[in-house]
Amino acid sequence: MLRRSQVPWLVAALGMALVVPAGISDASVPPRVAAPAAPGQVVTVPGWKLQSSKTATQAGGTLSSPTYDDSSWTSVPARSTVMGGLISAGKYGDLNYSTNLKNVNKSDFTVPWWYRETFTASPAAGTHTFLRLDNGIIGGSEIWLNGTRIGVTDTGAYPSHEFDVTGTIKSGTNALAVKASPADPKKQLSISWVDWTQLPPDNNMGIWRDVQLAETGAVTVRNTRVVTSLAADLRSADLTIKAEVTNNTNASVTTTVAGTVDAAFSQQVTLAANQTKTVSIAQHLANPKVWWPYEMGDQPMYHLALTASVDGKVSDSAATDFGVRDVKSSMKDGGMAFTVNGKPFLVRGGGWASDLFLRYDQQKLTDQLDYVRDLGLNTIRLEGKEENDEFYELADKLGIMVMPGWECCSYWQSYGSWKAADHTVANASAVTEGLRLRNHPSVLGFYIGSDTAPPAAVEKDYLDGLKVSDWQAPIISSAAKASSPVTGASGNKMDGPYWWIPPNYWYGSQLGGAFGFASEVGPGPTVPDADALKKYLSPQELSDLWQNGTKAQYHLSPSAEFSKLGSFLTALGKRYGTPKSLDDFVAKAQLTNYEVNRAQFEAFGRNQSKSGKPATGVIYWMLNNPWPTLYWHLYDYSMQPSGSYFGAKTALRPLHVQYSYDDSTVALVNTGLSAQSGLSVQTTIFNTDGTVKSDTTQTGVTAKANGSTSLPRIASPSGLSSTYFVRLLLKDSGGKVVDRNVYWLSTKADTMDYGKSTWYDTPQTGYADLSGLQNLGAGKVDVSASTTTSGDRSTTSVKLTNNGTKVAFFLRATVRKGASGDEVAPVTWSDDYVTIWPGETVTVQADYRTAELGGATPNVQVAGVNVAARTVAAAPR
Repeated sequence: MLRRSQVPWLVAALGMALVVPAGISDASVPPRVAAPAAPGQVVTVPGWKLQSSKTATQAGGTLSSPTYDDSSWTSVPARSTVMGGLISAGKYGDLNYSTNLKNVNKSDFTVPWWYRETFTASPAAGTHTFLRLDNGIIGGSEIWLNGTRIGVTDTGAYPSHEFDVTGTIKSGTNALAVKASPADPKKQLSISWVDWTQLPPDNNMGIWRDVQLAETGAVTVRNTRVVTSLAADLRSADLTIKAEVTNNTNASVTTTVAGTVDAAFSQQVTLAANQTKTVSIAQHLANPKVWWPYEMGDQPMYHLALTASVDGKVSDSAATDFGVRDVKSSMKDGGMAFTVNGKPFLVRGGGWASDLFLRYDQQKLTDQLDYVRDLGLNTIRLEGKEENDEFYELADKLGIMVMPGWECCSYWQSYGSWKAADHTVANASAVTEGLRLRNHPSVLGFYIGSDTAPPAAVEKDYLDGLKVSDWQAPIISSAAKASSPVTGASGNKMDGPYWWIPPNYWYGSQLGGAFGFASEVGPGPTVPDADALKKYLSPQELSDLWQNGTKAQYHLSPSAEFSKLGSFLTALGKRYGTPKSLDDFVAKAQLTNYEVNRAQFEAFGRNQSKSGKPATGVIYWMLNNPWPTLYWHLYDYSMQPSGSYFGAKTALRPLHVQYSYDDSTVALVNTGLSAQSGLSVQTTIFNTDGTVKSDTTQTGVTAKANGSTSLPRIASPSGLSSTYFVRLLLKDSGGKVVDRNVYWLSTKADTMDYGKSTWYDTPQTGYADLSGLQNLGAGKVDVSASTTTSGDRSTTSVKLTNNGTKVAFFLRATVRKGASGDEVAPVTWSDDYVTIWPGETVTVQADYRTAELGGATPNVQVAGVNVAARTVAAAPR
């Protein structure tokens, strides 16, 4: 498909207006954008005027008249659902706070809404103009241009649409009006949020993706794509460049299709009147630039520029970037396993959530994918919220794999209720997304089912649709343990948990334990820091948060299973001690989130090299949230990383030493493609009073490439306190510490009753005793900090030295906007929540945009479980 990058965007400055009646003006309304001026150009509608049909009661013919006065309509950005647009225009207050979202009047969205834009055009003789919708209009629509209804769209969120408006567009001012119908994800192949969050009052109705005007000559080029075949030794690649070319005239025409990749090529094609043909051009690459996931190599991309010329003049053009790589999947003891360019690829990812109102924010997207790499994750799963082009382009650039697919628990899985029109939408959805995705090397595979596999007829809809794009990546029948007639067994499991379980759960051999491919698993509640909580929760909600686990929280799920913190609060109190205040609760929640998230990724990392039932992949449920919530995220909605984030980041370090909860062994996990030798591992066991109970060092250790290496079991010394520490130091051949990992453990194990497991949790019957962490004695830490600035970024270094006699446990450093300001976010830390013993020094660094300081001087606050909060200046040097 044509990319927006083919021509510059034309952007107009749009002002804000109140929603009041509007009518016909005697004078023409000044147009806000110009249509394409030459063949091969594409212009994206830069924004819209928006109005409810309750107010704009006229017919489409009137509203699409160029002289209609829409000056009192609300100006909204391009890609705006109705709610998204109204929020951008300041219609509502803070919908993230407390229950404000609940107070939005849902009846406002039971009627259609109108989108309107004007533009100028100067269509030349012999040219053809097309109106293109990048995806569907959610809820369905009628489209009007200059008083004429040019078409309707189905109710699907994903099918793209194209309308030939050559006969309707005119020289001078034109007006486009789109009537978006109410959306219902229970009856349409649309977008639903299931149990992820509270629901958008408008069900995401409206124009959520780009609308474009394209001008071509006699021949149009569509669906440019590149089929790649990479040799096993990676030394050569064969390319097949394909596109559809269409003759827009009533007479035969010959076109020259030409382009460049590494070298120029061309092919002549003769088209009968109104005929479409697929052009196929073979190219060979010697020593190709091979694209890799970021942990394994570089991310070079090729650029394909394509033109179709008639009589020596360009009729249309298209361009796309693509990568050369090979992805395959197979079964390994029943679990789906991937290879990339012939190398085993252990999926370690998170489930992605788009913005609740489907708003587009390039900076936040960039920040979030930067977090993915900083965490050490290598994959993002999209369940039914397929993203825009910029998302996949950025994933390509960063080397992050993506697993898109259809969603669960909505009309997408109500196969028995589908009508013939729904099958058409399903097929068209697969065509559109296949063409969008197929050139992106970051795409690892596509799920045609989530919680179930599609029946034969639906599977055919999807497979036929993907075939249009010459789809090459693996197609997966389901994210659950299921199969479909053609695609076969999924090799996935979806056995939970989705709610609280203790760290040792992940080392078990049942349900969601670390074996096979777990497509969505996680420990449920993930409590943000107090700074974030106070942005979103009322005083009463904050009080209930830690004192009333039986009360439903609005910032938890609308579903009963995930609406209360009951079992999480019970476990937190029994393991760490009953919280005494909000701050105490938040501190203990960070400990809990850190240890259980670290254990999840460490268990799957260790078990990737097991000889029987190995771990082949895990998707943490979830990476992020569409709206501020208290569960299912590794970083919160405000982009503040906390315990969940750093527990995962610790486990996902590229060369990592870790403790095993099931058998007390130590393992090394190496994500690189080269073995690391000459290593040593120092294991020290401490009582909570600081007494060293054991200190051993194993030398001459080699961490094998792209896998895990097991080391001997840690002997349990006598005289351990009920709560104790294990510190692991991994050193290189020169004695430099390359990884550091600290565990707080108990002589009493967490136990579970698997016989009473549900689809979302396993009841806990016994609890580890970690209450000794409440009695560590006061720690004393020297803190110094400084900041350097380069370009638009700042780096703050924080040196922490334990000069006391007690362990300084779980030290959290945050960069602040001034001595008493808010936490800077987004921010990436080299490490945080560190534990240091007397005499030890650890230095951590934070990187962030200087603008996030808002002009304030950076300060650093450090606090720990047994170390009082302290703030020091970190002024730029």
